[in-house]
Amino acid sequence: MIEQFTQLKNKKVLVTGGAGFIGSNLCERLLKTGVLVTCLDNLSTGHKHNIEPFMSNDNFTFIQGDIRDLETCHKACKDQDFVLHQAALGSVPRSINDPIKTNEVNIGGFLNMLVAARDAEVKRFVYAASSSTYGDSENLPKVENIIGKPLSPYAITKYVNELYADNFFATYGLNTIGLRYFNVFGRRQDPNGAYAAVIPLFVKQFMEHESPIINGDGTYSRDFTYIDNVIQMNLRAITTENKEALNQVYNTAVGDRTTLVQLTELLKKHLTKFDEAIAHVEIKHGPNRKGDIPHSLASIDKAKDLLGYIPSHKIEDGIEEAVEWYWNNLK
Repeated sequence: MIEQFTQLKNKKVLVTGGAGFIGSNLCERLLKTGVLVTCLDNLSTGHKHNIEPFMSNDNFTFIQGDIRDLETCHKACKDQDFVLHQAALGSVPRSINDPIKTNEVNIGGFLNMLVAARDAEVKRFVYAASSSTYGDSENLPKVENIIGKPLSPYAITKYVNELYADNFFATYGLNTIGLRYFNVFGRRQDPNGAYAAVIPLFVKQFMEHESPIINGDGTYSRDFTYIDNVIQMNLRAITTENKEALNQVYNTAVGDRTTLVQLTELLKKHLTKFDEAIAHVEIKHGPNRKGDIPHSLASIDKAKDLLGYIPSHKIEDGIEEAVEWYWNNLK
């Protein structure tokens, strides 16, 4: 049973990065809940086709603009009740290749959004944080109050976001919640481009009978998190009435880990339902990737205790749904 979050009906919510993978899924769910949704996106990594179905909805407003422009941020935040800030330049490798642009968007743009949200007196600012913040900490599972040294420019920017959010509450009284996303996957995640995430990339390659290349020996593991779990966390973050839950960061994950070898086996299993030849596609191995941590596993106890979060999808549930979506939409 999917929780309805009916208390959000007729509220005004700004989703930055709303034409992206996570953002467009948030827009869709909010519109189904009766929310008045504003989407801000510069379409640099998001896609117009992700939000095309919403354009005719009277409750949906699209602003094409960049969070690096403070005036645009002020315009987008005006009269909003809540902000779900998803806009960012993701990808560890991208940040290693271009740390300056990653910094401009993820720190400069984030600060602009905080200032605009403060000035518009929004009730709550919920933002996409990242599991990369745990850096070189070897503790498993990852617990929110124990982090290590960041291993990439991207990780640094996401940690700085948390520091700024904490400071804006202490200094200006802006209520914030940070959601540390762990390897999110699902419908609308782009399989194309140099920085495509592993699941959509591997799905596309399998569908084309190409060999996926695993970085390293395949024993690295991740807490792969289906998009519906992320949507739930965002909605809980803007609706919670628990004052203790505000101005915190939360792991947004399943609390389970899957190796890359196990992941490819799961993808094969569910893709062969559509094309039996995929069972015979060979897996190849390449070098480990710079900035990658060996293992990632989240404790979700804090999210359960303070936000009432219970994941709706384990890894295989999500893989099954995602594979079906890709099969119907990539062909």
